[in-house]
Amino acid sequence: MFQLTCPGKTCVKNDVLSGLTVALALVPEAIAFAFVAGVAPLVGLYAAFIMGLITALIGGRPGMISGATGAMAVVMVSLVAQHGIEYLFAAVLLAGVFQILAGVLHLGKFIRLVPYPVMLGFVNGLAIVIFLAQLRQFQTSGEHGMVWLPAQQLWIMLGLVALTMAIIHFLPRLTTAIPASLAAILVVTGLVLVFNLDTRTVQDVLRELSGDPNATIAAGLPAFHLPDVPLSWNALKVILPYSLILAAVGLIESLLTLSLIDELTETRGRGNQECIGQGVANAVNGVFGAMGGCAMIGQSLININSGGRGRLSGIAAALFLLTFILVGSGLIEIIPVAALVGVMFMVVLATFEWASFRMIGRVPTADILVIIIVATITVVADLAIAVIVGVIVSALVFAWEHAKHMLATTRMEGDTKIYELSGPLFFGSIQTFADLFTPKEDPDEVIVDFAKARVYDHSAIEAIDSLAERYLRAGKHLHLRHLSPECTLLLDKAGDLVEVNRSEDPDYHIADDRLA
Repeated sequence: MFQLTCPGKTCVKNDVLSGLTVALALVPEAIAFAFVAGVAPLVGLYAAFIMGLITALIGGRPGMISGATGAMAVVMVSLVAQHGIEYLFAAVLLAGVFQILAGVLHLGKFIRLVPYPVMLGFVNGLAIVIFLAQLRQFQTSGEHGMVWLPAQQLWIMLGLVALTMAIIHFLPRLTTAIPASLAAILVVTGLVLVFNLDTRTVQDVLRELSGDPNATIAAGLPAFHLPDVPLSWNALKVILPYSLILAAVGLIESLLTLSLIDELTETRGRGNQECIGQGVANAVNGVFGAMGGCAMIGQSLININSGGRGRLSGIAAALFLLTFILVGSGLIEIIPVAALVGVMFMVVLATFEWASFRMIGRVPTADILVIIIVATITVVADLAIAVIVGVIVSALVFAWEHAKHMLATTRMEGDTKIYELSGPLFFGSIQTFADLFTPKEDPDEVIVDFAKARVYDHSAIEAIDSLAERYLRAGKHLHLRHLSPECTLLLDKAGDLVEVNRSEDPDYHIADDRLA
């Protein structure tokens, strides 16, 4: 059900004011990410507007903010450099189609496979990335690359950052009538104007990044524009890999952000609907000359912390951003960068899971290593790679630990030896399973009872088949009890010397392609 905001005037006010705060923070980030991707600032600003509006309207997580992001920008840069911006628009359009298909096919549910240590590593790594990104605002271009600001400017900026953070921290104790982040931006901007402080503004950053002393964010509405790319197989071969990566990176970041907002608000978003919302937004970006994007954890946290909970907050943020582009560029360009940096530093403090330090010594060492690995890869490489590596490592740890649980007790009934198995039999435990048996020392009649064991995959089937061959070569009879029909169907190497007791076999299914 579509719910614009919660009932009551307070909710409307909170959503609108938090949307304004988010819009102010979106401007410099959208500009910066546009330059990371190698495109004009307006391409990033339009993307922030389109992503924010469409995902707020039809996405699966009210209160979550989407826009142009660094994770997507770093994928785009090589495509733009090698083939031009029109290929970027086509790739973003196709990525949107893939994301819509992911939602229609209900693939959003697979985000549940991301273990909690991977989530912690993702959050901590992203907090570090946001922090490091803000450090660039304390630097300027020099003869030998980026250098720190002159001492006086640096101290002024540090003071303004500290003031911004103090206002955000202490104001909610006095009043909640206005979002603390918005109040901090207004107060710091007023101080800079009144006292004519020598500090960088949004306009300074825009001019430095573009190299144009007359650069401005002022412009008109985005215009419909089909990508100027030939409809050929060669063009598709160029676009397809980038589209797949963009779609995957966008969905991973968006769904992880959705999970985080779910936890903070104690509500439940809809992952598949968010996939569709992200896909529609990126498809529209592709035909309106914008760079595309995904959910933004920093701006989403600013929104939530400022009181924004409904879809109205995201809609308001997008519309305020469009207003800045159309008529309010002069007001936005005078905002001190220090105020926005202070807001983002507070986001860093709120994002980082400080409790993860207290987990050391209290949870398995493997979980701590997964947190560190994911956080590190998020910082030095890419979010999507970090999450994929984290899931793989967690899965391998899980398999290793459960491989140790394959056990057997033995007893004799007359001249027959009985192995009573317990535990999971799968690819990770097949060696342990094989080591449990001693065909050469066993009597002529052997029974293997699977009543307390579970056969999971084709590797387990092959292990049982190999065991039967070992007893066959030893000239002994092997009897298998409590195996599923699927298992008996695939035991085709053992011949007549393997007897399967079908009357007592359970009826469950295993993961095996030969049965599909």
